[in-house]
Amino acid sequence: MKKALVLGGTGGSGKAIALELLKRKIPTVILGRDRKSLDALANEWGNPKELELAVGDVFRTETLVPHFETADVVFQAANVSYQEMETKLMLLGKSVMEAAEKTGKKIVFVDGVYVYGKNPGYPVEEDYLHLAHTKKGKIKVEFARMIFSGLWKKAKPLIVRLPDYYGPTSKLAYLNPTLDGLASGKPGIFFGSLKPQREYVYLPDAAEMIVEIALRENSFGQTWNIPGQVISGKEIIKIAEAHLGKKSTVISLGRFSVQLIGIFDSFLREVVEIMYLMEDPLKLSGRKYSEKIGTIPETSFEKGIAVTLDSIRGKNDSI
Repeated sequence: MKKALVLGGTGGSGKAIALELLKRKIPTVILGRDRKSLDALANEWGNPKELELAVGDVFRTETLVPHFETADVVFQAANVSYQEMETKLMLLGKSVMEAAEKTGKKIVFVDGVYVYGKNPGYPVEEDYLHLAHTKKGKIKVEFARMIFSGLWKKAKPLIVRLPDYYGPTSKLAYLNPTLDGLASGKPGIFFGSLKPQREYVYLPDAAEMIVEIALRENSFGQTWNIPGQVISGKEIIKIAEAHLGKKSTVISLGRFSVQLIGIFDSFLREVVEIMYLMEDPLKLSGRKYSEKIGTIPETSFEKGIAVTLDSIRGKNDSI
């Protein structure tokens, strides 16, 4: 890979992928709509020589094509909010795929697990049926069908699916309100019960796996699971308290609480339908990655949580 393009490179997964590419000394272009955010990111990273910044709109194919033309692989990590998913996700996907089609490029779509539906009771592999039962899940199924449809003759897409994640670049993951609260000394919020073991992937590990997949020619045209590790909310809090050296308060929000607060909060109103993932967690299988790529990186929760907490605390001068 001589040059990479990252769409949504100022978001959590996009930043992690860009950092992994830069760590490998791969020239990387991050495209975003806000020049100030791009400049701030470059300054935060010390303006590495391999990094380029570009302003563009993922919803406008014509602004993407010039940047696609100069890249070997495109990483599509831009996303839309839950509130806008129904009206904007397909528009985003079609715009990006049209640019990939016009330029004949390889493109990696970063996505989640909603397409699989409820937990079947065993680790889910890539060929598991799409049994989505929620509005968001059904939209994601339609999105995946569009990406792999016969509409495209030249584009070379693949999809990577991540479970919930955490890490120093994370912004909007479900674990963020927990770790943000713990790091600041304020009450944290944990979505779901603290008892079940749920799957989380450390974003730097996920980025390493995603780049490894993208480096292989025969990876495209397929879906790839990016597996994490399992841990309960109680264990997360225990690890965080040990690292911070103090006790904390974490409030667990179940389905009823989220529904109630959602009356006044549009984001939480959309979260209610995917609470099933927090009540009976689904687990991804990493068998395909292990067999076709190699060893799955697994940063310990002790290290990953510590790094994430320290990153949060470093952004707050009062801590």
